Formats: sequence, structure tokens, C-alpha cells
Amino acid sequence: MIFRSPHPDVAVPDIALHRLVLARAAERGTKPALIDGPSGRILTYAALTRGADRVAAGLAARGFKKGDVLGLFTPNLPEFALVFHGTLAAGGVVTTINSLATEQDVEHQLRNAGARVLVTVPPFLDRAAPAASKLGIDQLFVLGEAVGTTPFAALLATDAPAPEVTINPARDLAVLPYSSGTTGFPKGVMLTHRNLVANLLQTGAVHTLAAEDRVMAVLPFFHLYGMQVVMNLALWYGATLVTMPKFELEPFLGLVQQHRITRAFVVPPIVLALAKHPAVDGYDLSSLRRMMSGAAPLDAGLETACARRLGCELVQGYGLTEASPVTHANSDEQGRSRPGAVGPPLPNTECRVVDVATGRDLGPGEDGEILIRGPQVMQGYLDNPQATAATLDADGWLHTGDIGRVDAAGFFTIVDRAKELIKYKGFQVPPAELEAVLCTHPAVGDAAVIPIPDEACGEVPKAFVVLKEAATAADLMAYVAERVAPYKKIRAVEVIDAIPKSPSGKILRRVLKERERIVRA
Repeated sequence: MIFRSPHPDVAVPDIALHRLVLARAAERGTKPALIDGPSGRILTYAALTRGADRVAAGLAARGFKKGDVLGLFTPNLPEFALVFHGTLAAGGVVTTINSLATEQDVEHQLRNAGARVLVTVPPFLDRAAPAASKLGIDQLFVLGEAVGTTPFAALLATDAPAPEVTINPARDLAVLPYSSGTTGFPKGVMLTHRNLVANLLQTGAVHTLAAEDRVMAVLPFFHLYGMQVVMNLALWYGATLVTMPKFELEPFLGLVQQHRITRAFVVPPIVLALAKHPAVDGYDLSSLRRMMSGAAPLDAGLETACARRLGCELVQGYGLTEASPVTHANSDEQGRSRPGAVGPPLPNTECRVVDVATGRDLGPGEDGEILIRGPQVMQGYLDNPQATAATLDADGWLHTGDIGRVDAAGFFTIVDRAKELIKYKGFQVPPAELEAVLCTHPAVGDAAVIPIPDEACGEVPKAFVVLKEAATAADLMAYVAERVAPYKKIRAVEVIDAIPKSPSGKILRRVLKERERIVRA
């Protein structure tokens, strides 16, 4: 059974992403497009469109051509939009890198993506510079100045026009984010200009921002949620973004109050803080009219408590990197959302709910894997046909790996994940990666990692280990912490006699999850 959107389809224009987003930027002139929250530094719409053209011209002058890949490794700053849209204007592809990535993570992504250029900030050079050096990337730009690098300002120091590049929106890639997909290690997700343009129009049909809106941009732009739903959607509508390099509650509250923020896009840990932290009462948040939460499931009770405390609309949406990213969302019109649900499908989006074991289509009220089909669905994983075939079937259905249900009114709810990724504050943590690190410890004979619930973070990784010799939980957690990004750290360890496995050797994580559930109960 195919479930379709209650919204009418939108027409997807044949246009490059940067041309859609910046189409009216020049006429908006001195209006602030992005404001750096900590410093108050302003990038106007006129400076954004002019700067993007200069970035494109500067890259072209250095031999950057259509199809080349630029690595973007920065926190949320106004210049992120300059680099992003300037790269697209040069005909290039942007691969965004998680701010918490280790040197090894950065090297892997840049190597796999085939990046020729890297743009970063001085505080990230301890990871960016060694990775670039190992790969022979000699075009390393920094926002600011640092020894052995080229200032980003050098790209802007030209009056040359942007290069004339012909882009086929349906075929040419715009971004190459990295996702672990349903299992395993990060893979490059191939998203075209058309994928991203379509998703902006689909999302905009449900979330109608206005040019008068002031949007809090705390969700990282390197993540598709922050890149598309926050940065590009707001710039397309002509709103003003206030950026934060990372979430800290009181600075966040202060910026909402100072800039009279009207819209905020958040994740469940931020909703938890806004619903329960006493500091919230010390700030005037009355300007907030609407908020949207995504990236991980949000409890209906917490959703309602936050909305009541702040006196604004709070709705949920759902998506994944492989879908540019949004597939479902509640309408932001008052009274049209359903707490705890992620809403109906977006326009132009088809969904199925299928039995995990048999693939049989299920009806309303039945739990199964959610499948998605629409113009926002990726082209596949870069240089990985096997992983692509396992996720994207011959009929164009994207197998999300998420378990959900739909009610009689067409509202979807996410209830569990068939895929084994751990969602820590919206970040994806692949258990296989942590298990591989653990098994390099001389005291560990075998290991398995599962998610355990955490009120503040959503989920955190817990390891079950079989020991060959004595080792403490603290020793093992410290060992892993030295080798992975901070958000991937293991937060609990339990020693067991054997890791449950299937006859083929696959770890039976469901057995460990059930064991954990019984213990917690």
C-alpha cells in the first residue's frame, strides 16, 4: 500500500541550487543574511551574492573546475554560506565534514570524496592540516590566518566574474555528505542540485518562512538538516540567520532574546533543555513563534511541555541524509500538527510501510520499515554499488531502516530503528566502528555495542566485552575515547562471557538490547 502526501505536488524547476537560493539576494541589498551570534558580525544579502561569485572566480583561477570536490570543515559561521554557494557557482561539489571529526575521519572523507581543496578554521588545523598533507592537498584555506595556509580572503580578492558553468541539475552533484546509512562505516551520499532544490520546495510547502523571520542557526550546517532546512531554506525566503558555532544553553537563550528570534530549528536535547532547565525563565523568549525538531524521535510529552513553556508552536519532522533530508513534517500552522508524530509525507513523496522479514506491504496501525520514493532521494553512495543496491531498490524505493507506523489520518510515527546506528544528540554513531576499536585493545577478546537510552542525549553507546585479561571499564572507555570523535565515545561497559551471534557470525544485538531492557526494568 502506497501512502501519499495530503499536500498537492510542487513543480520542481530545472535550476541549480545556488541560483534558486540566491535568486533574489542582490535585490535584498543591505539586509542581513547571516549574523555571527558571538561577535555580531553581519553578512548582507548583497555581500553574500557578490562574495559567492568571487569565491567561484577565485577557485576557477586556481584550476578548480566543474565536478571538483571542495571539503568544508568549519563550524557555523556566515562564511560557510559564501564557501558553499561559491563552490556550487564554480560547478563544484561540497563535501561537508563534521566539526568533531578526528584526523582519521577527515582523511578518510577527503580521500574517498577525491577532494582537491579544503576550507577550514584555525582551531581545526590540528586535524585538517595533517589530513590534507597526507593526501597531497596543497590548497588549504582558512577563515582567518594561520602559518602554512592561505587566507580565505585571498579567494575574495578578485573582481573577475564567476566562471560560466553549465549545470545539469538532474545529473550534476551539488553536495556529498557522509552518512553511515543503514549499517557500517560512512559513505558519500550523492545528492544532485535537483534533489536539493526539490526538497527545499517540498519543505517550504509545509514550513512557510517569511522574509521578516529571524532564524536561530545552531544546528550544524555540515549536517543536511542544518544545511537545507535552516541555512538554504531561510536564505531562499530572505530571512535573517543568527549563527552559533555550537549549542550552549545560556548563549542560545541570550541570542534569542537579543535578536528577537522568531524561528528555531532544534533537536531533542535542545527541546529537553528548553522544557526543563531553570535558566530559561531568566530570558525573554516571547518572540519565538515556531520551532521544529528533527534528527531523532521526540517524546510527545516532552514536545508538548516545551511548547507550553515557551508559548509557541513546536512540531516534528523526519528525514535522512539520503533524502536531502526531509520526507515527513507536521505543518507549522497552528492546530495542524500531532504531538509525537513526524507528520504526513511531504509533497511529491510516496511512502510504504513493509514487514521487515517478508517485505509485505502493511496498512495503518502496523509497524514496519518505512520506504520512501520521491525527487529528493539520493542517486546512491559514491563508488559503492553494493551499499547502494542494499538501500535503494530497482523501483526507486529508499529503504530507511527505520521502523514506524501510519495512522488512519496519514500521520507517521517513528517507533524504532531496524538499522543499528546509535543516535547521540542527532549524530550517527555506527556500532561496528566502536567494536572494531575495542577489539584492538590487548585485553579485549570480543565486543558488541548497543544504544542505551539517555534523557539528555537520546541514546549513548554501551559496550559488552569479553576479556582476555584484566581491564577496567574506565580503561576501555578511555582507550576508545582517544581514538574516536567525542560524540562517539562509549559511555558504559559490561563484561560478559560471550557475545551472542548468529550461525553466520552476525552479532545478535537484539539479544543484548533485550538483556539491557530487562535489567533496566
